[in-house]
This record gives sequence, structure tokens and C-alpha cells, in this order.
Amino acid sequence: VQLQASGGGLVQTGDSLKLSCVVSGRTAGDDAIAWFRQAPGKEREFVAAIRWTSNSPYYGDPGKGRFTISRDNAKSTVYLQMNSLRPEDTAVYYCASGFPSRLQHISDYDYWGRGTLVTVSS
Repeated sequence: VQLQASGGGLVQTGDSLKLSCVVSGRTAGDDAIAWFRQAPGKEREFVAAIRWTSNSPYYGDPGKGRFTISRDNAKSTVYLQMNSLRPEDTAVYYCASGFPSRLQHISDYDYWGRGTLVTVSS
């Protein structure tokens, strides 16, 4: 399984950004794709996740109400639309693949992409 995240960049407070994660090798069934992020000096935290066969995304606290996760099964791609960005959203964003018992469980994801840097200036 390979994951390639892209779409990061430098934006200003209040701007929007859309991240993409192209997945190859496992894109069906109960497999889930999640977005995590890690800011400098902080632990990696859960942002959002979705299963390939579910229409029920799950969000962590960082992006509730501002971020939207979606998927395009035909393109094997999962997106993270981020609106109303804040300086505290600055982090490296990673996408990960796994069969989590609970979508927010970081230890249940066994394949990770290399991450894409999002920087939000004030």
C-alpha cells in the first residue's frame, strides 16, 4: 500500500486549502483512510477519517466544523478540505491507511504517506 499526500502550502489566516491523498494497493472494504497532523514539538493528532465503503466520516476536535473529508473511489483519492484556517493549524499533514477498530486510533493505521506541510500565517 502506498499513499501520496499533496496540496499543502503557505496560506493566510482565514484561507482554505484542499489536501489530496492518492492511495494505491488497498482501496476497498473496511479499509479506512485518515488524516493526522503533527505540529513542531507536538504529538501527532487525529484530524479526520473515512472508510472506502462508508458515507460516515469521523472528525477529531481540530477540524470539526471547518474541515471536510471526502473520497473519490474511482480515483482512489481521499481529500481534506480545510476552511477558515488558523495559525494553530500549521503542521505536517499525513494520510494513513488501516483497518481501525475506531477511526481515531492512530495505532490501527499501518501505512503512512510522507506528509504535506501546511503553514498558516497570521
